[in-house]
Amino acid sequence: MGQHGSSHRRTRPSYGVGRDTKDRLRIAQVAAKLIAEHGMADWTAAKRKAARQLMLPEREALPGDDEVTAALAEYHALFGGEAHTLRLREQRELAVRWMRRLADFTPALTGGVAEGWATEHSDVRLELTAADAKLVEIALLNAGVGYRAMHADRDGAAELYVDTPGGGLRLSVRTPADAHQRPRRDRHGRDEVRLDVDAVLALLQ
Repeated sequence: MGQHGSSHRRTRPSYGVGRDTKDRLRIAQVAAKLIAEHGMADWTAAKRKAARQLMLPEREALPGDDEVTAALAEYHALFGGEAHTLRLREQRELAVRWMRRLADFTPALTGGVAEGWATEHSDVRLELTAADAKLVEIALLNAGVGYRAMHADRDGAAELYVDTPGGGLRLSVRTPADAHQRPRRDRHGRDEVRLDVDAVLALLQ
């Protein structure tokens, strides 16, 4: 079963207080602005650039990705307005179309489009389950869909990229065994947001 809107809202991670925590927060906020406004896809580079802009050491007290996603959510709440709401809806509608096309591979929507912090530059990310990534490639080829293979993600899943008229679509393909063993919580113990098509439709309603 998928998760619905009210169940996956994230709150800012709590790491205690102190100068390092405040510096990480400031870096996360500036990095979020760089990602949202300038489309920086390399979050590590965005964090380091943010640290330089704040005249802080680049390799000390850098925030985690979860802190940057929290800062992105706050950025959209303050500055995104209707434009962000409409773009997020378009991205989720794109996700639904492709989830239906790839229904044989049990698709789940993940990442910023699922969680709501996606920017206009964000890819729609779908996780697929297949005995072999080649099966997904064959399905795309049979449907006349162009794609390119990417480097495996940090968990070792095969990644395919489809450039659609509505934006980038990134497909992570895992075997059933890998999908079953995949952690369902992030490193801070929070449930990772993974939405089936019904849950995405519920958000669109």
